[in-house]
Amino acid sequence: MDLPPLTIDRSAGRPLGVQLADGIRGAAMAGSLRPGDRLPSTRSLAAELGVSRTVCATAYDQLLAEGWLAARPGSGTFVVGVPGALPNGPQPPFRATLTAPAVDGRAGGADTRAITLRAGLPCLDAIDRPMWRRAWRVAADAPIERSADLEGLPAFRAVVVEHLLRHRGLPVDPSRVLATAGSTAALAELAALLPAGSSIAVEDPGYAGGAAALRSAGHHLVGVPVDADGLVVDAIPAGMAAVVVTPAHQYPMGARLTAARRVELVERARRDGMLVIEDDYDGELRYDVAPLPLLAALAPDVVTHLGTASKMLTPGLGCGWLVAPPAVRADLVRHRRATGSRPAAAGQRVITALAANGDLGRHLRRLRRELSARRAEVVAAVRGAGRTPLGDAAGAHVVAEVDDERALIAAAAEQGVELDGLARHHLHPAGRQGLVIGYAGPTAGDLTTGLKVLSALL
Repeated sequence: MDLPPLTIDRSAGRPLGVQLADGIRGAAMAGSLRPGDRLPSTRSLAAELGVSRTVCATAYDQLLAEGWLAARPGSGTFVVGVPGALPNGPQPPFRATLTAPAVDGRAGGADTRAITLRAGLPCLDAIDRPMWRRAWRVAADAPIERSADLEGLPAFRAVVVEHLLRHRGLPVDPSRVLATAGSTAALAELAALLPAGSSIAVEDPGYAGGAAALRSAGHHLVGVPVDADGLVVDAIPAGMAAVVVTPAHQYPMGARLTAARRVELVERARRDGMLVIEDDYDGELRYDVAPLPLLAALAPDVVTHLGTASKMLTPGLGCGWLVAPPAVRADLVRHRRATGSRPAAAGQRVITALAANGDLGRHLRRLRRELSARRAEVVAAVRGAGRTPLGDAAGAHVVAEVDDERALIAAAAEQGVELDGLARHHLHPAGRQGLVIGYAGPTAGDLTTGLKVLSALL
């Protein structure tokens, strides 16, 4: 349907997404929008208003959460009713006009497609499409399974063994490998094995998704600081059941856990009976020197190693692996048998097919070249703006410390660039401020455009 007249005011000092949500909410309360009315798509509304698609998506998400809208798969987004009057009364309807010029000086000239410079996205530009189609054809030709394998397909686990030896320097017996649905899913499985209400040490700042998985299992998280040498091991409190660490490339600060701290961590784990969970989320992506040996190679008796295909291919495969001490592995298999949970075979078959004729190795070489060049572009942009980029020459993100990340993120969103901040990666609000700049997700052209906006804001 056509929306009632709407107004977006760039000079108002309020986020555009908030203005848009207020306007739609006010129109519903005033009766201009009625239950059952179908709203435009975020793309078409963004084009009409001359704002980024992110602005519209933010407004819709807020109204969905409040109960004003409902999303019907395949049909669209609909007004479902008026939950009740707001404390401050209805907001005025608005028109599709801009009262301040866009960033390039042309009124209404903002890009309607948000450029995402967030970490954690795969570099789809590096995936050779014929290679991808070929692997899926091979995977589809496999016999249909009557049931999923609790441990993972034997052929896939053999590929993991070869991959870990060739790319991560870890010799491992196939009997110690389990297929998983990815790093976060593996964390959730491991969390289910620990006694209820266990205390688990996590890096602070650290991986928010992993922290959420551990919390959902009812465990208590204890933040441990990180510095230029990675996790500060002597800051781990006593009484921890486990510690989750990203030693190859600390997320999100980008440090590498030093050899001395690795030894210290292993000795501490053995002394205290603490499980070390090594999240090697992007260990294949290093551009300067070879990474230090995996913790799992140093102490296979106390370390469970997690790997994933999310960063080197795509999280859409829902595929990863773990290498665990025999007792932990046996407990995981028993838990899967009892709960009926097990990783899907499709992603395993695709990776197996990619590895069979060398496509996986060729892809990783191509990916490293692409991301290394992109990292250099990001580092140059950050330094050119007078900031110091943080993090080793590895992975797919760089951190730039700033004084007010919320203001920068909001300003970038108004110009069609989506950024991520350090604040949400901290367990406590008083953490460091900064931008976590991902460079794998956008196209090469979008990355250059987004960095121009970022440089100007910095």
